[in-house]
Amino acid sequence: KSGLDPGGAWHAWGMACLKAGNLPSAREKFNRCLKPPMDLNQLNHGSRLVQDVIQYLESTVKPVLITDDDYFATLRELEATLRTRSLSLEVMCEGKIQHNSYYQECLFYLHSYGTNLAIISFYMRHDCMREALLHLLNKESPSEVFIEGIFIPSYESGKLHMLENLLETIDPGLESWGVYLIAACKYLQRKNYYHILYELQQFMKDHVRAAMTCIRFFTHGAKSYTELGGKQMWLLKIKDHLKVYLQEISRSSGRKKMAFTFRKKMSATDVSRHINTVDLQMEVTKFLHQCESSGASQMTNSSLPTLFGNNNMKMDVACKVILEGKNIEEGFGIAFRVLQDFQLEATEVYTKVAKQLVRQQKYSEIQQLLKCVNESGVAAKNDGDNIILNCLNEFKNIPAEDLDNLIQDMDSDENKIQAYLLCNKLRSAYLVAVRQEKARAVQLVQRVRQLADSSGDHVVKAICAQWL
Repeated sequence: KSGLDPGGAWHAWGMACLKAGNLPSAREKFNRCLKPPMDLNQLNHGSRLVQDVIQYLESTVKPVLITDDDYFATLRELEATLRTRSLSLEVMCEGKIQHNSYYQECLFYLHSYGTNLAIISFYMRHDCMREALLHLLNKESPSEVFIEGIFIPSYESGKLHMLENLLETIDPGLESWGVYLIAACKYLQRKNYYHILYELQQFMKDHVRAAMTCIRFFTHGAKSYTELGGKQMWLLKIKDHLKVYLQEISRSSGRKKMAFTFRKKMSATDVSRHINTVDLQMEVTKFLHQCESSGASQMTNSSLPTLFGNNNMKMDVACKVILEGKNIEEGFGIAFRVLQDFQLEATEVYTKVAKQLVRQQKYSEIQQLLKCVNESGVAAKNDGDNIILNCLNEFKNIPAEDLDNLIQDMDSDENKIQAYLLCNKLRSAYLVAVRQEKARAVQLVQRVRQLADSSGDHVVKAICAQWL
């Protein structure tokens, strides 16, 4: 008569029937006020009213203690756990909970008015992980339901291995779980739970992604190559994963293509290239670890470069290897292989090294660097000259004797003249210029005279004028 919503009254009446143990009557009352959710896959446990009903029913069921000796109880419980459980939950652990109509009642309300997450969570609460997984598959629930309802509770309660065993039992190829497993990996990566992620990737036999996780274990947080020296086991694990993947590729190439839909794919060429990178990184790590241990290391850099980074980082590795040995020659061979393997811009690296040597005032080592570059067999004609010119562009205060030694090491007279002009050594530039062929010598001497005029060097200007 008053037009009020009768739902609250029906719910209260239904709860009263439940408490009185009148289950059929309670169903009829709740039928008038409870409604199934619009979306069964929503990430909640359904309406508060349904949750109240389930909560009451679960609290009503008390474990039935048996009078046998505790050891037998444990054995019976184990036996019952190992036995395959039915979807209807009729087979429960005999040692603690016997077949109970209240559990059937929970399932009735959950299937009638609950979300898939609520049903799955109920199964998980009562150690029925298999039923939870089968329900997830049957209803084709989204991966979020798997994460919230099954995966998080499993690893939080230390039951990840049990989950993995069940996934494999239900589908030995794991194909039907692919979407869920990839979602679990992304979730773990977002949470930075890399150790659990690595364990899961190994279970999935996703060797390429497992190798990528090992790279993170190797590089993350390391501040020195001494630290990386202690983490070389991860490099061996990367190689192991990649080799196993190569074997799988070769085995499947002769047969019909294997349906590895969710595992990361990579060509055999790329895998071999990555194995080569790991080998080279091992060599770099051993060398730089040794340098740091012997106190030869002088470069201090906030970020630690490895060969697993981009090309700029790889070039930093090459520079570091050349600079940190006892002398330039010691690390040049490894650095040269880094430059060759990754097809890096060699001149840019050598110039960077040379500039660092100028800063450290190690001018004789620049000459040693140029010797190594020339003897490498792949240097272009003017590479050495360009390295020196690039240094002179940046540093004007090299001591006179060292500067002369560097310029005299240059191959091309043209480059020598350019170097002398850069350093305002006009008399030296003039002396080299007049040794050229007459037509070219005239041009060069005229240029020296112009610079002498603009810089106020009347002596050199007069010498040039007289020659001209």
